Amino acid sequence: MALIVQKYGGTSVGSVERIQAVAQRVVQTAKAGHGVVVVVSAMGKTTDGLVKLAHEISAQPSRRELDMLLSTGEQVSIALLSMALQELGQAAISLTGAQVGIVTEAEHTRARILDIATERMQRHLADSRVVVVAGFQGISSQSDLEITTLGRGGSDTSAVALAAALGADFCEIYTDVPGILTTDPRLVPDAQLMDEITADEMLELASLGAKVLHPRAVEIARNYGVMLVVRSSWSDQPGTRVISPVPQPRSLQGLEIAHPVDAVEFDTDQAKVALLRVPDRPGIAARLFGEIASQDLDVDLIIQSIHEGNSNDIAFTVTQNSLSRAEAVAAAIAPALRNSAAPLMGEAEVMIERRMAKVSIVGAGMIGRPGVAAQMFSTLAAAKVNIEMISTSEVQVSCAIAEADCERAVAALSEAFGVAGRAAKSRRRVRAADLPPVRGAALDLKQAQLAIRHVPDQPGMAARLFSLLAEQNISVDMIIQSQRCRLIDSVATRDIAFTVAAGDVDAALTILQAASFSFGEIAVDRSIAKVSIVGTGMVGRPGVAAQMFRALAEAKINIQMIATSEIKVSCLVAEDQGVEALCVIHTAFGLSGNEQIVVPA
Repeated sequence: MALIVQKYGGTSVGSVERIQAVAQRVVQTAKAGHGVVVVVSAMGKTTDGLVKLAHEISAQPSRRELDMLLSTGEQVSIALLSMALQELGQAAISLTGAQVGIVTEAEHTRARILDIATERMQRHLADSRVVVVAGFQGISSQSDLEITTLGRGGSDTSAVALAAALGADFCEIYTDVPGILTTDPRLVPDAQLMDEITADEMLELASLGAKVLHPRAVEIARNYGVMLVVRSSWSDQPGTRVISPVPQPRSLQGLEIAHPVDAVEFDTDQAKVALLRVPDRPGIAARLFGEIASQDLDVDLIIQSIHEGNSNDIAFTVTQNSLSRAEAVAAAIAPALRNSAAPLMGEAEVMIERRMAKVSIVGAGMIGRPGVAAQMFSTLAAAKVNIEMISTSEVQVSCAIAEADCERAVAALSEAFGVAGRAAKSRRRVRAADLPPVRGAALDLKQAQLAIRHVPDQPGMAARLFSLLAEQNISVDMIIQSQRCRLIDSVATRDIAFTVAAGDVDAALTILQAASFSFGEIAVDRSIAKVSIVGTGMVGRPGVAAQMFRALAEAKINIQMIATSEIKVSCLVAEDQGVEALCVIHTAFGLSGNEQIVVPA
């Protein structure tokens, strides 16, 4: 029979009655002949209570002592659940992260898993015991025995890592909602349940639903081919399957830190169209890409840069044989925009670059690794390759460069990341007719934007900027480089804008202000929201982005920045319009269901 890892969160084990209900479910699984490993979180709000206690004792408690304190919450849960299983006649044993052999970095409160020793678990499973493991925790090494915790979402991470190490048939994540939903049901009550979703889609929708899966857990599942099933703790419904691709063979050594990049991809069949100085108002992007879609033109990268005055730039890439039609559409629209563009900024105009290439680094291991994008930019700079467009997502960082530089760029990146270069899959040219164009929508209200004006337009500048942030462990999300190039003291410059977590914005600003190279002012916007749509079904379907932009325009919501990947379109909007933006795009793509999802308190 199967080997199954089950994970139960704090709400699922929040009382004696709920622990007993979990025990009944576990016993049913074991009686069906399956081997069972159960990972549990601390009961209810125990962890929050322990953190509060720590801060009542100390304004800045030691991270080591915090780990010692917080790890006790899961120990209570595993002991009680093991007792409940034994009361039902099921042999069971509780094990802490240290006892089960979860070895982590020596990084208190935010450790990543390095390895898992499975021998002890295998012995207990062979004796028909249910192994009940404390989630969220590990040990830094077998020599110093330092207790560590994994940070937010740590129990999910523990469960999927154990499933990978044991070669489990699947890993069930039990939670408060019936599975993965098309968006957060707390914001959109008629969000629909999905039967399945790919790991790449789930990673791109890191803030999807009620945050039922942490990205680190999905990353491990994708890298090791673990089948995930997200189910409700309160029903027997089948939930949602998270499908991972068949992985390349990987060692468990360095489980969460090895090989952040799977491959370097390139596509030399690219051309760029840019509209400069277009009005910064709702509806412009919708009009442009609506016309593009009406010509059945498939667009790859889309970038809308930060505004300057009351205008901004929009650029996109198409295949080279589509360029003449895309250029014609842009040229036809530009005159209609000229009367509205700011007179002092000049007229809207179309700029074409015919021989472009896209190089990308791809891999689930980039999540939470601030240095990966910076390493890509540094590598390109060292190879004397200038970056003309940047697009980022959870699983891919892409740069548009001159076609003549492509071979040199791929060779340098392949060597830097220790992977092979390969031609990009022509996924965007293949219509996924059997898939919905959009799988889900997400909203992130916890980001801030920094815009750096007048950065010298030369290889290495993006690398220097983002390396400074990476050195201080600051992760960057969206990155946009303006299309307009302006001379400042005879030096060609561009603007670079990016988003970081709201809690990191002050540190990022301080780091950049202390930088030893020159650029213009740094503008900060703390009142932004990022709204995204995701779906592998949008590949090869012109008009998906246009439909999103049109829905926002009809709601009078202005788009401040746009960034895309093959399966994701993200827009920055004003923070106070974030929830409305999520609702309108969720409705626009027919994601709403008839029944409301109730999230337990």
